[in-house]
Amino acid sequence: MITGSLVALVTPMTDGGNIDWVSFNHLLDFHLEQGTDGIVAVGTTGESATLDFEEHAAVLRHVVAYVDKRIPVIAGTGANSTKEALHLTEQARIAGADACLLVTPYYNKPTQEGLYQHYKLIAESVDIPQILYNVPGRTACDMSNETVLRLSAITNIVGLKDATGDVARGRDLLASVPADFAVYSGDDSTACELMLSGGKGNISVTANVAPAKMAEMCRLAIEGKAEAARALQSQLEPLHEALFVEANPIPVKWALAAMDLIKQDIRLPLTVLSEVYQPRVREALRVIR
Repeated sequence: MITGSLVALVTPMTDGGNIDWVSFNHLLDFHLEQGTDGIVAVGTTGESATLDFEEHAAVLRHVVAYVDKRIPVIAGTGANSTKEALHLTEQARIAGADACLLVTPYYNKPTQEGLYQHYKLIAESVDIPQILYNVPGRTACDMSNETVLRLSAITNIVGLKDATGDVARGRDLLASVPADFAVYSGDDSTACELMLSGGKGNISVTANVAPAKMAEMCRLAIEGKAEAARALQSQLEPLHEALFVEANPIPVKWALAAMDLIKQDIRLPLTVLSEVYQPRVREALRVIR
């Protein structure tokens, strides 16, 4: 089981919008040095919606090869087309990823039965551990706990990234799923409480800029050291909030550029962080100094 602080890694880009492989390597080194427990590549934070098939697969191959089994690599392979998600998941298997993260199909609003059949087909077609991803605030599609429980019976569906921010709902799910089914937070602000309730980790935006502190907070929470975990979470909360003043990954890419870790670029239709929010994000970064 993959546990701990799993960074939802950005995709660095050059001034012309191409993938910046040199900065990618620097970012991966940064996380390996700072104690991040796993890399999630080409998820929402990695701008998966604007990478084409070839770029998506190339990023997965690059990250897997560069990390070279030092920590787990989870590949973002979800799509609103089952055929596309199948293709991306197979590419991740070929690349050697440790697991895949599959967001619920967005925009087309499938039924709960449609969600079940979508994930069941992918799991039965591609032999790689798969993590479900529910983020209704971005997809207009909410996968119920009942559907997650049905899917948890499929052998290689091994977990859920719950980005609802609803800790009570997460606790209800934790009480129902098998012990070997991992529930991860996908919401930095509530991740500590979910892990204190039995969650196995946090797939984190904040870990991009504060990997050591996020790794420590996750470790404390998973170990049940509530007072210490909550104290560190309280320190990080202004950063959690600042990194969502505009749509993710706009603020976090600006923050990483301010830290001189990547160049300041992002693909349309996303744009660079608005000037009005830049002082707030810069101030929030003080927590890591």
